[in-house]
Order: sequence, then structure tokens, then C-alpha cells
Amino acid sequence: MDRILSADSTPIAYRRQGEGPPLVLVGGALSTAAADAPLAALLAPRFTVVTYDRRGRGASGDAGGGDVRREIEDLAAVVGAAGTGASVFGMSSGGALALEAAASGLPVGLLAVYEPPYTPGASGLRFKARCTDRLHRLLAAGDRAGAVELFLTATGVDPATVARMRRAPLWAGLEALAHTLAYDDALLGDGEVPAERFAAVTARTLVVCGGFSSARARASTRTLADALPRARHRTLTGQMREVAPQVLAPVLADFFARDVYVRQAS
Repeated sequence: MDRILSADSTPIAYRRQGEGPPLVLVGGALSTAAADAPLAALLAPRFTVVTYDRRGRGASGDAGGGDVRREIEDLAAVVGAAGTGASVFGMSSGGALALEAAASGLPVGLLAVYEPPYTPGASGLRFKARCTDRLHRLLAAGDRAGAVELFLTATGVDPATVARMRRAPLWAGLEALAHTLAYDDALLGDGEVPAERFAAVTARTLVVCGGFSSARARASTRTLADALPRARHRTLTGQMREVAPQVLAPVLADFFARDVYVRQAS
């Protein structure tokens, strides 16, 4: 992987593949650039796809982790390395990061996000507050396994599946990333869609959800799309929070390729 220094000199590792207009993929919680590899491979025939290890993950550094501003600076550095006119796709909490960066002035003309996990509404905000409190107590106690389990169950993974995951080889890798769950938690604030802040997002934005995702997740993406000045919403039939790359890739390719053409022609 190549490396670029963020604004605070933290090294951020990234990988570039394919040819065409630059497109940066931003991973969600407990993911590294490797997790985006299947989607990147499907998009590479039409785009120069850049994946990266977010701060505290994989081959990237971890100075000042948990500060949303630092993660915005990291993404800005990667977008700069990707090239002029880069588009951005953010998965889950990576979508929240992409939106925060765009609201902060990152020059992104085209943006797509898949189910940023906001939890608007009274019950949703209470749920987020309980999860945040529990997460920080687990991490403070050094209970990395408990933090991962909390995240998985909070996002809808049933306890039996979590129990099987704990016995699988992948669990050690998840525990190694557990501290970064606090970074993703910080990106989501209190769980409300920050409509006033996102009113500053000028990028054309595609907000996507899965048709089989929870009612809360589907409603949240509608609320988000309504808050963005230049957004449209799309539901992928039969998909859930863990969306199939082969279903998502053509949707993203059509959006980015068509809107790049329109932007260049105007």
C-alpha cells in the first residue's frame, strides 16, 4: 500500500487500482481497505478506485484517534491523492464520515452513502446514548471482545451468530480494531441526522438503503436524503445492512459515471 501524511503527520495507507475517474471508498466500522476489495474490484474497470485504512486500522497510524476533525483531514488527504474531481462512496459509518467531510468543505462533486447508521427520533436517541455509554465503559475496562459484541448486537446480529463468530479466526482481527468503534461512535454524535450542518453539503448525493434492512435504517436514510440539498434516495430490493457488492457496484457505477458526464458537459 502507498502512504500519505494527514494534516497532523499521521501516515494513512491507501491502495489504488483501475483506470478512469477517481473514486474513493470509505469503509465502515471494524473494516480496513481489505474489506472494500470486492467492491473495488467490481468498480475498477470504470474508475480509478482508491481504498484506504482509516485511522487506527491496518497500516495507518493512530495519533489523536477519536477526533472527528482528524478523520476528516485523513479523508481529505486521500481524496487529494486520488486526483482532481474525485468522487466518494461511504459505507455505513464511513458514509457519515464522508458527509461530515463534505459539510466541512471537502471539494467532492459526487457523493454516495449506504445506510449511515443514524438513529433519529426519541427512542433512537435513547438507544444511541445507551450504546455510547456502554461502549466507552467496555473500552475503558479493556474489554475489547465485549465492545465488538456490543457493536454487532446493536447492529442486528443475533447472539447465536455472534457466539459462532467469537470461535472463528476472524474474531481476533475484530478485537484488534475494537478501539476504533469509539471513532465511529463519535462520527454519529447523538444519533440525530445533523440537518443544519448537512445543509452545507453541495455535492450531488445518492443515499442508498436495503429493502430488507430494518424499518429504522430505511426511515433514517429517507430523513438523511431530505436533509441534503442535492440528494436522491434509492432502495435496493432484497438487500440488508451487509449489502452484496455485485448488487451495489452497478448502482454506484451508473450514478458516478452518469453524473460525471453531466458535470463535464455542463
